[in-house]
Amino acid sequence: MKNLLSLSTIPHFLNEHKRSLIWLSCFNTGVALFITLVLPTKQSFAVNWVFSMLIGYSINIVIVLTRWVIWRDQKPHRIAFLLMCMAAAPIGYFIGGSIGMVFYGLKMPSFITVMKNGEGILVIMSIFISLFGGVFFWNQSKLAELEAEQEKEKARMAAIERQAMQAQLQLLQAQIEPHMLFNTLANLQGLIAIDTQRAQHMLEQLIRYLRASLNSSRIEQTTLQHEFDLLEAYLELLAIRMGKRLQYQTNLPEQLRRQAIAPMLLQPLVENAIKHGVEPKMEGGSIHVSAETDSEFLYIYVIDTGMGLPLDYDENKPAPQSQHPNQSHVGNANVRERLLALYGPRASLTLSENQPQGVIAHLCIPLSTQVN
Repeated sequence: MKNLLSLSTIPHFLNEHKRSLIWLSCFNTGVALFITLVLPTKQSFAVNWVFSMLIGYSINIVIVLTRWVIWRDQKPHRIAFLLMCMAAAPIGYFIGGSIGMVFYGLKMPSFITVMKNGEGILVIMSIFISLFGGVFFWNQSKLAELEAEQEKEKARMAAIERQAMQAQLQLLQAQIEPHMLFNTLANLQGLIAIDTQRAQHMLEQLIRYLRASLNSSRIEQTTLQHEFDLLEAYLELLAIRMGKRLQYQTNLPEQLRRQAIAPMLLQPLVENAIKHGVEPKMEGGSIHVSAETDSEFLYIYVIDTGMGLPLDYDENKPAPQSQHPNQSHVGNANVRERLLALYGPRASLTLSENQPQGVIAHLCIPLSTQVN
C-alpha cells in the first residue's frame, strides 16, 4: 500500500515541478550541443544528448535525495546547499554515465578509470555545471516561494476586504436604524392618540422592517425577494408618515425572487430618493423599484419623481469626509465601493435624470460574478 501511495504521487510531483523539469531538459540539451561542437569528441550529437540527459537528471536526483536526507522539510543554508551540489556532481556523472554505457551495451568503467582516461575534465565541468544549476534552481525556488507568499497575501487582503465590507454594512445599518426608529416611534406616538388602526399598521410594518434589516446585517448574501420585502416594509412605514405625499410601487418578476445579491445595496438608493428627492418636494412624489435581467447582467432601477439631480452633481466627485454618512454622495459612494469589492469593475451604479422630473438610479450587477 505504501508503494502504491508513493507511485500515485509521481504525476502530482511532475505537474508541480513541470517548469523546473523543462528548464533542466533545455539545459542538458545545451550541454550536449557544447560538447559536440566545442570538445574534441567523436560521438554524434544524439549520443552526447542521451548521455547529457542521463547525467543531468542523475545529478539532479542525487541533489534532491541528498537535500531530503540532510534537511528534510527544513530550508537549507545557501552555501551548504551549493557545496552539496558540487559534491553531488561527480556521483551523478558516474551514475548517469554508467546507465548510458549499459544503454549502448558498453563496458562500465570504474570511477577511477574514468578519471584516468582523461574524462576528468568532463567531471570537473559537471561540477561547475551543477554549481550553476544549483544557483539557478535555488533562484527558481526563491521565486516560487515569493509567488506563493504573494498568493497568500492576496488571499489575506481579500479576507480583510470582505471583513471590512461586512463591518461597513453593519456600520451603515447602525446609522440607518436609529434615525429610522426615532422618526417612526415619534409618528407612532402621535398616531396612537388619533388613529389606533393606522398606529397598529405602522407597528406591524416596523416589526417587519426591523426583523428583515437585522437578518441583512448578519449575512454576506441574500435574495432579491428578501431585499424587496425590506424595501416594502421601509416604504410602507414612510407612506404612513408622509400620507398622500408618497406613493410607491415595487416590481420583482417571479423568476428573479431567488436571485442572490449582497444585502443593503438597494436601501441606500431608496433612502436617497426619499430624503433628497421626494421629501423636500412640497407635493411629494413616487418611488418605483424594479428588477430585470438579460443573459449577462441583473438590472435594478430605483426611479423617483422628486427634485432631480443637483446642477453640480458629478458621479466621479468624492464626498467630503465631514459629510454625514446618510447624505447622498456618501451613500452612493458606499454602494459603488461595495459593488467594486464584491462584483468587480463590471458592476456599476449610475444616476440620471428622470423625465419629466426626478432621478433614475440604475444598478448593474454581472450575473457570472458571485458574492465572495
